[in-house]
Amino acid sequence: MINNPNLDNILTKLKVFVDGADIESTKEMIEKYHVKGFTTNPTLMRKAGITNYESFARKFVLYVVPLPVSLEVFADNSVEMEKQAKIINGWGRNIYVKIPIMNTEGIQMDSLIKKLCKEEMKINATAVFTKRQIDSLYNCFNSEIPAIVSIFAGRIADTGQNPEENVRYAVEKFKDKPNVEILWASTREVYNVVQANNAGAHIITIQNSMIPKLSSIGKNLEDFSRDTVIQFRNDALESRYII
Repeated sequence: MINNPNLDNILTKLKVFVDGADIESTKEMIEKYHVKGFTTNPTLMRKAGITNYESFARKFVLYVVPLPVSLEVFADNSVEMEKQAKIINGWGRNIYVKIPIMNTEGIQMDSLIKKLCKEEMKINATAVFTKRQIDSLYNCFNSEIPAIVSIFAGRIADTGQNPEENVRYAVEKFKDKPNVEILWASTREVYNVVQANNAGAHIITIQNSMIPKLSSIGKNLEDFSRDTVIQFRNDALESRYII
């Protein structure tokens, strides 16, 4: 485990999930970086070179048991999404099925999410951006089955808007449903961990490449400044630059 009191203080309230498709690194992520779960999606799987969705997913789910894993449907209508959701759900008891808040035509998937929750399926409602979408999800979840609402905070920030407002709104909206966790998704930088914690989020997803940077939380800036200069100096020497 990382010995970092500043990080430990944050992670007493905020759970870190790894967002990726790298099975080989999962053991280190769990043991060293406080990771409490995993999420993935077709885009991350494609970037990782995954060619067989089911084969990868089944292996991944078994490898990290009992930690939760969110796996996403990729159909584009509610009938096919439901079929895929039921298949995916059958691959392991630690699975949350990711259902997008809408399909590619902008048709809301609230009714499907509600139906699957009634069938006691753990759902991760994903690609949530707006307060209206958050409101529409409120009645989808019962009070017993665990569920996740993934607010795409990083992409909201990409528009120049502060995502903390919508995350706080979701946390407040679902405060009477303790089985529903609010997830800060599409993390861009380590500071997002601080923001997610301040906003009251229960979970933050971080891609594999960013996980090691968590050890920098609370680092002395004077020390960091010197470390940066040392890095620049060493890189110049190793490159044998001359002026």
